[in-house]
Amino acid sequence: MALHMFGNLISRFFKTPPAPPASEPVPLSTGTRSAATEAVREPRRRRPPRATGSSEQRPPRQAEQRTAALVDAPDAPSGKRRRSRGGRGRRKGDEATTPEATLGTGAPTLGPSPRELSFGPVLVSEPVKRALDHMRYESPTPIQELVIDPLLNGEDVVGQAQTGTGKTAGFGIPIAELVDAREAFVQAIVLVPTRELARQVTDEVTEICRYRGTMLVPVYGGARLGPQISALQDGAQVVVGTPGRVIDLLDRGVLRLDKVRLVVLDEADQMLDIGFLPDVRRILRSTPRSRQTALFTATIPTMIKRLIYSYLRDPRTFRVGEEAEPVEQVTQRYCEVASRDKLTALLKVLDEDEQTLVFRRTQDDVDWLVRMLERRRVKAAAIHGGLPQGERNAVMQRFRSGALKLLVSTNLTSRGIDVPTVANVINYDIPESVEEYVHRIGRTARMGREGTALTFVSEWDLDFFDAIKAHVGDDLQPLELGLYTLQETSA
Repeated sequence: MALHMFGNLISRFFKTPPAPPASEPVPLSTGTRSAATEAVREPRRRRPPRATGSSEQRPPRQAEQRTAALVDAPDAPSGKRRRSRGGRGRRKGDEATTPEATLGTGAPTLGPSPRELSFGPVLVSEPVKRALDHMRYESPTPIQELVIDPLLNGEDVVGQAQTGTGKTAGFGIPIAELVDAREAFVQAIVLVPTRELARQVTDEVTEICRYRGTMLVPVYGGARLGPQISALQDGAQVVVGTPGRVIDLLDRGVLRLDKVRLVVLDEADQMLDIGFLPDVRRILRSTPRSRQTALFTATIPTMIKRLIYSYLRDPRTFRVGEEAEPVEQVTQRYCEVASRDKLTALLKVLDEDEQTLVFRRTQDDVDWLVRMLERRRVKAAAIHGGLPQGERNAVMQRFRSGALKLLVSTNLTSRGIDVPTVANVINYDIPESVEEYVHRIGRTARMGREGTALTFVSEWDLDFFDAIKAHVGDDLQPLELGLYTLQETSA
């Protein structure tokens, strides 16, 4: 009897719930499913697979011209894209800051456009003419006038001209006209020797293409690969890069040049001087033989002649000015000063209201001079190859915007910098060759403006100075600073 009572007690607490009516669904329990429950469960739906092998190409993003301000974030984690300033979500009032809103241009013009408007003697399309007017380019420079039409007609071109003559727009205008923004693959590639020149060329060509919807991406070392790869995958049509990074992207399989129509070699002599010839050859072999090739250079040594013979087809050659000849608008001066007195001489000639670029020979010399200037409360910044890329970008941005008036540099910027507002170039250390001298002083008097170049000549510089003076002639005139007048009078 006790056993029977115990059994009734147990059944009260562990009574099995009644089965639901047949019309009600069987609820899913949180424990192990019964066979009946599994039988009632609906089969899992699968997403339809994505179509592969479709003949349709993904159109490039045309909301804005993405010029890989992406690479302005070198500290972004690999594989995660940081939004560029241009790709940022719009906030209230942002519309007024975009080029389209500021200029009221609306959507860019995609595809070929008739070239019916005059840019001097050159005919260009309406979108390109609008961009040139916005950039305040009224007429082409001599090198632009010579090379633009042949490039637009599909001919190979060799352009020889000194720095500051407008070579970038000489090939930038044909790129804007020939690249089809509706096609999401690399159609043009520009090879340059330095990172700074890659950014400079990208900025200028982007401005020329601003109403064409063309996507450009600069690729160079010292910046994160992730953003550059993302821009290529998004359908960039124009690549501007240094040979080393281009080779890296080719090896990774993310950059394809098999559909490239135009290759530009800018500052070709400098690229070969610093050992990029094997990389340049490999890149050219990665492009179709039917491509169009343009080569721009200040000098044409034997290596350049061999490159032209091997990779250009019946090129038309244009030359503006003599080889290693300074631009006419540069007023050239030299000052004889002892090495120990160069800092005093520099402080004497500096003008706080004008932008000045000072050249020194080594990175340590640059850093030392900036420290000495800062001790004397003169605001200055250094730029050279030993600085992180992010810092170099920030310095150049300040200099281009005018926030920085005095920049001290090695030869790194003797070709890679193009700041039209630079009024003075000072060779604190004398250049070691005529070509180096010409390229340094070519940083001023850009695009027809006037500028001044001053060279300090110390007791150790006479051999270099004699070579420069023999080449330049009477255009290089002495400047008396009066540093030693008091000493000579007292003697």
